[in-house]
Amino acid sequence: MANLIETEEERMLAGAARRFLDDLAPVSHLRQMRDRMQTHDPDLWYQMSAMGWAGVLVPEQAGGDDMGFSAAMVIAHELGKTLVISPFLSTSVIAATALRQVSGSQATEALASIASGGITYALAIDEGAKFAPEASQLRARRDGNGYVLDGQKTFVVDGSFADRLLVLARTDNGQTLFDLDAERPGIRRDRMKTIDSRDAATIRFDGVRADFDNVLGHFDDAMTVLAPAIRAGQAALAAEMSGLAAAAFGMTVGYLKERRQFGVAIGSFQALQHRAAILWSELELTASAILNAGRMLDQDLDNAQLAVSLAKARATATAKLAVAEAVQMHGGIGMTDAFDIGFYMKRARVSAEWLGDYSYHAEQIAQLRGI
Repeated sequence: MANLIETEEERMLAGAARRFLDDLAPVSHLRQMRDRMQTHDPDLWYQMSAMGWAGVLVPEQAGGDDMGFSAAMVIAHELGKTLVISPFLSTSVIAATALRQVSGSQATEALASIASGGITYALAIDEGAKFAPEASQLRARRDGNGYVLDGQKTFVVDGSFADRLLVLARTDNGQTLFDLDAERPGIRRDRMKTIDSRDAATIRFDGVRADFDNVLGHFDDAMTVLAPAIRAGQAALAAEMSGLAAAAFGMTVGYLKERRQFGVAIGSFQALQHRAAILWSELELTASAILNAGRMLDQDLDNAQLAVSLAKARATATAKLAVAEAVQMHGGIGMTDAFDIGFYMKRARVSAEWLGDYSYHAEQIAQLRGI
């Protein structure tokens, strides 16, 4: 069984991340980006990269820090607390994990570019309303010394600004993963309007040529490379959601202590105390599930899906509860744009859908447990 106690190094990493983000990326920064319709803050990403976060999963020989999945989830948790918009999940977790599954100088160079903050990635796999990689229908047909891709992907997080795309396509005898320059001829990117202001795009592929060198891993065998990357992304997203839930809870408790009614703080009302206690218990259980997922990814990446799906399912449910309780306990002010809690509710809703919703992961858990 995994050790479910944070290490001293993890506590120090969390503290350093919190101080950095409170200074450079509070929730007011998200509000400013939304008002300016800004999809990405390159300066913030450069500073995050200088902190070593971009290379958290990049091997040391490629210029990274190789701190492991548990460390990546510590960072994701802190990012969630102030709803930071950055390519951390898409690039430093998902793409870095995928690139680590293959050998060769090309993958090493890409990992080095990720660690330095010089390149960003987006994962293009979804085509319908729900997460379903196995149903991908974007076609890659053989043509001479390469492939031609036709089709589209939707809800590609960070897709409107990423430098490169990891594209899942159907080939003759299975699925193949391609690593493509996002500006390649035939690729069109249309930004989606998301309620949480996180960047996402619909990406269309019209006769896009891909060389054999663009294949990540082996032909017709995408999941050997992609499955571990998705697993890592799901766990990190769960950690981010737990961070936003914890922040929403902290804001709510602060408001209960401050808001007065009938001459007393509303936090003295027993009914509200009970609701806060239930939410605190859910947060603690979810934190343990996420810590376990990080440990399992570090110990056995290929067999960590049960722990990861449990973490994502719990994080989805807990974040939903946290933001709903926060809005209700804040009363009318919680429904206004002037108050930050609405940003947390919107991020929780969008994050619930990315990389598999509650039902998807509940089904994964049932299958893996043989139910």
